[in-house]
Amino acid sequence: MVTSPDAEAQILRYHHAEKWTIGTIAAQLHVHHSVVRRVLTQAGLTVARRSPRPSQVDAYLPFIRQTLEKFPKLTASRLYAMVRERGYHGSPDHFRHVVAGYRPRRPPEAYLRLRTLPGGEGQVDWAHFGTLQIGRARRPLMAFVMVLSHSRQIFLRFFLDARMENFLRGHVAAFAAFGGVPRVLLYDNLKSAVLERRGDAIRFHPTLLGFAGHYRYEPRPVAVARGNEKGRVERAIRYVRDAFFAARSFTDLDDLNAQAESWCNGQAADRRCAAEPERTVREVFAEEVPLLLKLPDNPPSVHECVQVSVGKTPYVRFDLNDYSVPAAHVRRSLTVLADAQKVRIVDGVTILAQHPRCYNKGEQVEEPAHIEALVEQKRAAHQHRATDRLTHACPAVRDLLMRAAERGSNLGAIIVGLQRLLGRYGAAELQAAILEALVRDVPHPNAVRLALEQRRTQRGDAPPVMLTLPAHVQARDVPVSPHALETYDKLKEPTDE
Repeated sequence: MVTSPDAEAQILRYHHAEKWTIGTIAAQLHVHHSVVRRVLTQAGLTVARRSPRPSQVDAYLPFIRQTLEKFPKLTASRLYAMVRERGYHGSPDHFRHVVAGYRPRRPPEAYLRLRTLPGGEGQVDWAHFGTLQIGRARRPLMAFVMVLSHSRQIFLRFFLDARMENFLRGHVAAFAAFGGVPRVLLYDNLKSAVLERRGDAIRFHPTLLGFAGHYRYEPRPVAVARGNEKGRVERAIRYVRDAFFAARSFTDLDDLNAQAESWCNGQAADRRCAAEPERTVREVFAEEVPLLLKLPDNPPSVHECVQVSVGKTPYVRFDLNDYSVPAAHVRRSLTVLADAQKVRIVDGVTILAQHPRCYNKGEQVEEPAHIEALVEQKRAAHQHRATDRLTHACPAVRDLLMRAAERGSNLGAIIVGLQRLLGRYGAAELQAAILEALVRDVPHPNAVRLALEQRRTQRGDAPPVMLTLPAHVQARDVPVSPHALETYDKLKEPTDE
């Protein structure tokens, strides 16, 4: 507990002038007696300690000391079980407190202040910033941080996971932002960097080694439990949490990364450089840029490459979502090549499908031509396809169809009617109207239509207008050319017969 100068002065005055005991001073000032004892000891006074009361653990102290000297990391619970076997009957909480006082302490270690040359070193690490809700999916929000050790210039980029592909994308973006590559990059024991470690023997991830060879820098892991060797990136992450991410609002990941880029080039670059406090990070970084390694002419590919299997339906599962493929490729093994924006499905060197990447969960990302071709091949699948579309647009359709089936209703007519209502009113209105019909226990399109009309009337909206008339209505307006009447006049003309 930290005491103020006023409290320390009061403790000394009551001890010298009033001759109060330690217990009296602690009771009157509402502090612990150890605080009073510490203040008096720091003032150079000899404070007599009360002789401790005998405890039943005293008889076991020699055994405790010998055991801890031989096994300094032995847990208190295991040591408690050992003394219990030797006749100790005290409580485990008191015993744990006693063991903490006799456990040997590791001597403090002093560290050298590490200095680096301009362009010589950078430090890399991941940082976890909670989760991001995208539709039904909860994605981890991970920050890739790279710091130049000399100038303390920070690069910050957020991703939705810490996979190897995003790890390398962070490197590529950082090198482009810095305008060059440091000669050495320090990593801790990330799985993206170090696959296995036995003492000084290290097995690097082969993908990272190939990437480092392309950019001609040296990947170097730090020693185990040596946070001081990459303290610059650790402090940068703490600075990001306090000065950038705290109480920040953003709409999506792109907005957050745009704000991070602006912050790195603004506030973070204008702070004082720790190595040269008289100058800013921006000024020191400007001198470091020419000393970085030049960027290669051809940036490497950092696509995710995943082997997938197509089942009975023309979809492949990738990253919690389904992407459509041509129906002719069902029951096949294909390859997914994905970046942050697009998902491509290939068979050898042939691109079968290309979709925008979806970060939701359980979505069906479709190319309309894939499904239309399949529907044309199997006309019997039309009703099931309509049911599937209705269920994805309005989940309450499933309950309505189940209740209608229990009553023996015509499900085909109900599906057709709900499709028309979906086209007129939209998914949100249809979902709300179906829920009202289910509450009334009337699973029929007429009840849904009545609920839609009541909601529209309450809002004062105009009736919905169909942009496309049904086929039988359009057929009534087809122009009909009248038959020429001259052919009938020819029937009255006399003939040779």
